[in-house]
Amino acid sequence: MPEELLTQLPGLDCGSCGQRTCRQFAQVIAKNPKDIVKCVHMNHTETIAVEKVDCNAVCGSCSSDKPLESKLNWKDSLGREFDFILDTFPNEAGPRETIIPHNPARTKELGLKPGDIIIGRPLGMSCGCPITHCGVVVNADYVNGVIVWCVTGPLNSRAKEHKDVGYYSAEAYDGLVRATNKELKIGMRYWFLPHRCMLQWRHSGLINFINKRKDFTQIRIEGLFIG
Repeated sequence: MPEELLTQLPGLDCGSCGQRTCRQFAQVIAKNPKDIVKCVHMNHTETIAVEKVDCNAVCGSCSSDKPLESKLNWKDSLGREFDFILDTFPNEAGPRETIIPHNPARTKELGLKPGDIIIGRPLGMSCGCPITHCGVVVNADYVNGVIVWCVTGPLNSRAKEHKDVGYYSAEAYDGLVRATNKELKIGMRYWFLPHRCMLQWRHSGLINFINKRKDFTQIRIEGLFIG
């Protein structure tokens, strides 16, 4: 079965699904077919619709029949303008972020592996967010100390066993853009709002990867700070 599924995948081994290769991803979807939506290179128009939430968040995700763009005032919770909303990949627990602990050895010392729940706080120029973050590990690089995780709310760390990486630097975000107020270009710096940011504060970053699709654009943003 995985071999048959492999022929339907793009064969790019881009890692956006959370697996290192399309072959590994084929094994995942053989067990959980719904995970096919994690492949951003395939057409999942009906399965990646923006989740509607009944709330008053500035992100504009409140339930409504109007297009998302028409509900946005393009200002964060402090009244500052931003250019686009960065949304999560389908079926992922939260925004996908690349981080480096201020003590990179912690990644190996803690024996981090995919699925582990970790906490830490982004400190300094890289972000400076005052909130301790919680999330689920996607990948851990023992050589460089780099961690890729999906940032979630704090409930997981309160209810389940977790590991503390301490202070860290936020290096990059990967996600999807479905609502934007400006044309997105590689090499340009933008103000953006992470869809599930607890503070609803705008972030800034430089786009260094773009994959445009019919209904969304996949991007990678580095050089992060909050402004």
